[in-house]
Amino acid sequence: MTQLTGQLMTDDDVVLLTVPADGGYLGVLRTATAGLAARLQFALDEIEDLRIAVDEACAMLLAIATRDAELDCRFAVTEDALTVEVTVPTVRGATLPAESSFAWKVLTALTTSAAASATDGRATISLLTRRASGW
Repeated sequence: MTQLTGQLMTDDDVVLLTVPADGGYLGVLRTATAGLAARLQFALDEIEDLRIAVDEACAMLLAIATRDAELDCRFAVTEDALTVEVTVPTVRGATLPAESSFAWKVLTALTTSAAASATDGRATISLLTRRASGW
């Protein structure tokens, strides 16, 4: 079991997708995001906001990804939240946009929280979105 967003989860609550780090495959991640958010009964505007946030996070990572890289996406589902972690191997010396950048302002406006890390030649962006509407 994994602890995430203050709730216990089982391995059944995690979906892992790996796609080539190419913009042509981002539709797969957007569709998976929308499907999982719909499963949690997110409102339509919440689903669209999350799809845009995942797209923006992936665009940031694709800009610093190594050639022929794969984009790993981990979706963690809890009763009222969806966490999306996108990871990619990065070129040497790559940096993510600053938290004061427009891209980060988009991520934080569209999600409950956003975070990034870069270690050991890999960069990860994590997005947490809690369902605002009631059941």
